[in-house]
Amino acid sequence: MKADKHTIMIPPSKKKKRLLIALISIIIIVVLGIAAFIGIQFYIVKYAEPYFTSFSSDISADAALVLGAKVNEDGTPSLMLQDRLDCGYELYQSGQVQKIIISGDHEKKGYDEVNCMKEYLLEKGVPREDLFLDHAGLNTYDSLYRAKHIFQANSVIVATQRYHMYRAIYIGRKIGLETYGVPMADKPIYDMWKQNIRESLARVKAILDIDILKRQSTYLGDPIPVSGDGSVTEG
Repeated sequence: MKADKHTIMIPPSKKKKRLLIALISIIIIVVLGIAAFIGIQFYIVKYAEPYFTSFSSDISADAALVLGAKVNEDGTPSLMLQDRLDCGYELYQSGQVQKIIISGDHEKKGYDEVNCMKEYLLEKGVPREDLFLDHAGLNTYDSLYRAKHIFQANSVIVATQRYHMYRAIYIGRKIGLETYGVPMADKPIYDMWKQNIRESLARVKAILDIDILKRQSTYLGDPIPVSGDGSVTEG
């Protein structure tokens, strides 16, 4: 069969060259993507490390910010959440903070991190007026954003695990909140391989939220200064 006189025939050598260029381009894009991904991990870790603190430190803040985590089916805090609550309580007991913001997910009916956290701390003897409930802390970014803009804290000490602390401090400081953290141990029972995978992706999202999108919290509202009475946040 003869080729139409208007058909442009590409020599096999040129086809191979184009395929090779396309393959090299894909490899370059993939390598650059992997390099950027790894770079973000190191950047956030190195940025946050100087702001790690301890219970024996003389650093104080307006409030401890206890970040939510899984609640068991019976309504009790998971081990991960209990460790965070114990950290917040110890910061309160040591006098490093005068108030505690408990921020978690209470968006769906039947799942309530915040009241579970409240009851745990009340049982430990923390007065209601010193507990500020944030029912719209759907994620780490929202919790820190609302701590600054809704609860009007100028400084917080975050209570969470080490793997999570780097991102929390990065977010807090990038949005203008003086943020420190007492990192809880990363225990094997937490299924750390799953947590680390999730966290590495969340760090990329943090860069997008803060440095590119500059987004606000999902839910906003009237200010509730953490310097006041926390019991107004119940209900």
